[in-house]
Amino acid sequence: MTQSLLHQILDYANRADPYPIYKELRKTPVHHEADGPYVVSTYYEIRSLLHDPRISSDARNLASNAADPLASEAPPQETTLPPAFLRLDPPEHDRLRRMTNRPFGPPHSPHRVDGMRGELRDIVTGLIDGIGDPERIDLVEQFSYPFPVTVICRLLGIPREDEARFHVWADTLAASLDPDPDADPAKRGEGAQDARMQLGMYLAGLIEERRKNPGEDMLSQLATAEGEDGPMSTMELLSTAALLLIAGHETTVNLITNGMLTLLRNPGVLQRLRADPRLAVPIVEELLRFEPPVQLVPQRTALADIEVRGVTIPKGAPIWLVLASGNRDPQRFEDPDRFDPDRKDIQHLGLGSGIHSCFGAPLARLETQFALSELARRLENPRLLEEVPPYRQNAVLRGPRHLPITCDGIRP
Repeated sequence: MTQSLLHQILDYANRADPYPIYKELRKTPVHHEADGPYVVSTYYEIRSLLHDPRISSDARNLASNAADPLASEAPPQETTLPPAFLRLDPPEHDRLRRMTNRPFGPPHSPHRVDGMRGELRDIVTGLIDGIGDPERIDLVEQFSYPFPVTVICRLLGIPREDEARFHVWADTLAASLDPDPDADPAKRGEGAQDARMQLGMYLAGLIEERRKNPGEDMLSQLATAEGEDGPMSTMELLSTAALLLIAGHETTVNLITNGMLTLLRNPGVLQRLRADPRLAVPIVEELLRFEPPVQLVPQRTALADIEVRGVTIPKGAPIWLVLASGNRDPQRFEDPDRFDPDRKDIQHLGLGSGIHSCFGAPLARLETQFALSELARRLENPRLLEEVPPYRQNAVLRGPRHLPITCDGIRP
């Protein structure tokens, strides 16, 4: 029996190459099956809905009888914390995002990300120096996984002596985002809940300490903020810090890993990057279109009846916005299945758009630019050991779980 398109998207057998399914999906720009979500797959419609105030990110607006095919992939929620701003609508979303942005980016902290360049370079150098045997490297385990979480630690101001503990909690929480059909769900849930509790207690203590003795780090500035919106509560601060950890880590891991995999499949581009590190900027933008780390946005709800391409999405209905499909829409991008860092007018959806566009986009871009340019420069003749690496189970946060590669040596 032929699987429905919805089930094909979720089927792990298609994780390595979901793009033929998205091509089929685009034939019906608003796809709906039984009582499932309304799946939107074309570029202009996705972009319009990302900016539409009639679309909610707050799960409390979802109709009670709506089915969620991704329910089995959702990690158990920490019931003691309020929702992070990613899952809220205006005005609460705007207040919390505005407060979080003050110590992170323009106009109040324009040099926060740019000022991390030296630190990013040092972390990348240390990780590549520590790779060891060049004949078999797991790029995920040895590089693209530890890099972003170390960056988040430095951004928040986690003491160096506590970074190892922070890594363990991040590992456990990241694993909880990836379905494991062979594991006991109750046991996995308990492990994730325990990690959340330990992380929450640690952060709560650190927040109190920073309120008394603030530093220059982002957590200190969030804990002592006294702007027009007033201070964040401790619970809001905990939710925000957890969001920065998970969202800032998971997407960047996938972006770096998908990026290196794509470069190894396009050796001409890899050679160009080795010769000219400045090419990292357009390469990362094309990667965000070609292999976005977030494939689809499932947590959206219609606040009113909305007509899209002749289909009425009823109030309370769940909506999926398939960003990766929109990024390959031939109505928007010429020859969309070709990786081309020289592509012009690359207004991709890889980091979302609208009020929920990726908060950490400037940092994710810079991390990936440093990572790919240094890997290209230092790895001698890198090659894939497996043409199709094993992928994570998650259909939303898509990327290889391992990326086995080999090279002839590591340059200093």
